[in-house]
Amino acid sequence: MKIVIFGLTISSAWGNGHATLWRGLCRALAQRGHDITFFERDVPYYAAHRDTIDPPGCRLQLYEEWDPIRRDAEAAVADSDVAMVTSYCPDGAAACDLVVASRATLRVFYDLDTPVTLQRLALRERVPYLPAQGLRDFDLVLSYTGGRALDELRTQLGARRVAPLYGSVDPDAHRRVEQPGMARVDLSYLGTYARDRQHRLEQLFIEPARRCASRRFMLGGSQYPEDFPWVANIYYMSHMPPPMHPAFYSASALTLNVTRGAMAEMGYCPSGRLFEAAACGTPILSDTWEGIEDFFKPGEEIIVARDTDEAIAALDVSEEARTRMARAARERTLAQHTAECRALDFEQITASAA
Repeated sequence: MKIVIFGLTISSAWGNGHATLWRGLCRALAQRGHDITFFERDVPYYAAHRDTIDPPGCRLQLYEEWDPIRRDAEAAVADSDVAMVTSYCPDGAAACDLVVASRATLRVFYDLDTPVTLQRLALRERVPYLPAQGLRDFDLVLSYTGGRALDELRTQLGARRVAPLYGSVDPDAHRRVEQPGMARVDLSYLGTYARDRQHRLEQLFIEPARRCASRRFMLGGSQYPEDFPWVANIYYMSHMPPPMHPAFYSASALTLNVTRGAMAEMGYCPSGRLFEAAACGTPILSDTWEGIEDFFKPGEEIIVARDTDEAIAALDVSEEARTRMARAARERTLAQHTAECRALDFEQITASAA
C-alpha cells in the first residue's frame, strides 16, 4: 500500500509518545513492502530536540507552514491507498479536510489520545485537530484505546467504522542491555510530566521513596516543574532519548507504569512504556485500569498496585518471582505486542474497511 500520514511528530521523541510508536510501526510496515510518507510540521520545540531526520521505513516531509505544502500533500494523497490524519497533528483540521475530499482509497483518522479527545469534548472545549463536522466523513477511525472509547467515537463524533490499534514495541530497539555506569535502582519510572498522572505518581513512586529511604529510585522524563516534590533518594534524568530506554529499564529491578487520568478512567489503554519495559525483560509494576488483563495477567506477568502500601509490597516480592513474571511478560510481548504484530493488525483492519 501507499500510505500517507499527517501526524504530530516522528522526528522527535521529546515529550511525546507518538514518535516512538510511529518509528517501530513504519519500519515494520516498510519491511512488509508498504510505501510510507509522513508529513510533520517543523515546530521549534521538536526541532530543538530532534533525534532523527531519517526515520526508519518512511519518507519524512518536514514543512514550516501548511499553505505552501498543500499542493504537495494533495498530490501525495491523490493516488494513496491509505491517507491518515492523527490526533494532535498541528494542522489537523486542514489535513482532515484535505483527506476527506481526496481520492484516496481509504480515508483514516487515528486518535492516539482518544480519552483526552473525549474528555475535552465533554468539557465543551475546542479540539483543534478535529474537523468541525466530527469524524463521520472518514472511512475508518482507529483508536489507541479500546473498550467503551470505541462506542463514544461513534456516538460523540459520528465515526462510522472504528477499530483499536494499540501501542507496540520494536524488539530490535528495545531489548536487555548492560550499560556500564548506569547504577542499579530498586524502582524506576520513565515518563513525561503530566498533571493528570501526578496523583498516582505520588502514591506509587514518590511516597514509597519517602518511606523507603534506604532504596534507590530513578525518574526519567522531561517537563517536570520546579515545585515537583523531589525526595533525596530519587535520581532524576531530565531527558531520556529512545536509544537510552533499554539501558534505563535494564538497570531497574522493577519499573513503574502510570497511566494518564483520562485514559485510566476509560480503560483498555496500554502505554507503549509497558511493552518497552517488557521487551527489555524488566519486571513491571503498574496502576490498574479496566482491561489490563487483556494485555498482561496480574500476578503472573505484571504486578498491579492500587495504593502506596501495595507499591511498597511490590518492592519486597522475591527476585525469583519478579524474574519469572518478567520472562512471561517478555514472551507475551514478543508474541502479541510487537510493531510487526501491529503492522499485521493494520493490514487486516484496512483490508476489511476497504
